[in-house]
Amino acid sequence: MKLSDFDFDLPDTLIATRPAQPRSSAKLLVAHGDMISDSIVTGLVNWLNPGDRLVLNNTKVIPARLQGERARLGTEGETRAKIEVTLLEPRADGGWTALIKPLKKIREGERIIFSNRLNAVLMEKSGGQAVLEFNCSGDDFDTALAEVGHMPLPPYIAAKRPADERDHADYQTVWAENSGAVAAPTASLHFDHALLDALKKRGVEFTFVTLHVGAGTFLPVKVDDVTKHKMHAEWGQVSDKAAREIAATKASGKKVIPVGTTSLRLIETAARDGGGQIQAWTGDTEIFIYPGFRFNVADGLMTNFHLPQSTLLMLVSALMGQDRIKRIYDHAIRNRYRFFSYGDASLLLP
Repeated sequence: MKLSDFDFDLPDTLIATRPAQPRSSAKLLVAHGDMISDSIVTGLVNWLNPGDRLVLNNTKVIPARLQGERARLGTEGETRAKIEVTLLEPRADGGWTALIKPLKKIREGERIIFSNRLNAVLMEKSGGQAVLEFNCSGDDFDTALAEVGHMPLPPYIAAKRPADERDHADYQTVWAENSGAVAAPTASLHFDHALLDALKKRGVEFTFVTLHVGAGTFLPVKVDDVTKHKMHAEWGQVSDKAAREIAATKASGKKVIPVGTTSLRLIETAARDGGGQIQAWTGDTEIFIYPGFRFNVADGLMTNFHLPQSTLLMLVSALMGQDRIKRIYDHAIRNRYRFFSYGDASLLLP
């Protein structure tokens, strides 16, 4: 299975840099078996039945991109230099792994000042990453970070424009609760409260799980044989309540449909470790889903349109079949669907 099997040509004009307004007005491609239909996200109520269950990721994106100044004491006093920091994930010891530009010019033990309330010391650096120890933690850290941090927009958006105040709302789900992600579960960005209410009236059920999306979600596949690719790890949790709800829906014969590849990867991890049955689960998942994968839980998937040669494109190809995904993406491009994080959505039903 070659990397080139998952390539396609995408016009640059189809890469969305802002989401649809309102959120649920985005286009929705529905692929049900071999059938492809064009709809909008509010039409999701017409494709789901009472008793079907949507699995939603309630992670909360932190404003992980920071602009600071390196403070260095020398013979002539303190000197300052601009430093850009992108937080990656918290560590068990209370520190944070981070990307720093320029990393070469900052030394271990040096302090980076972001504001009067927030600063950090570089504890170590290796492999192109750094470990930072901040001067505060808990609610104090969250408050200080919110004052100066910017939303960590994906590289293909950040290359076109900087993050701004609108992104603090746009790049966050309406049910975000558990802080820790540095990228959004973007399929969930299409939901607003009106759509949630309409789905509830339809009799659709909801289950919340948590997977803190990491920056590794944007890492390219660098091996030609995709089966040799090693996935990045992301922390997730399926509670006892969530596992019971999903199991009950499976037992009833109704559909379990994760919203986003993050929710799908998490519940399939929990089922894999449960011998094929969904169970409560907490830990780091490195599950890599590509064609040939056996799905134990997901009966479908709501997701955005993904990058060429990406692990996410491989995941949807595993769910729907490579030939079918090629037809779906050809249809999306011909019909001017918008791609990637702020783009339109698809409902994939094998």
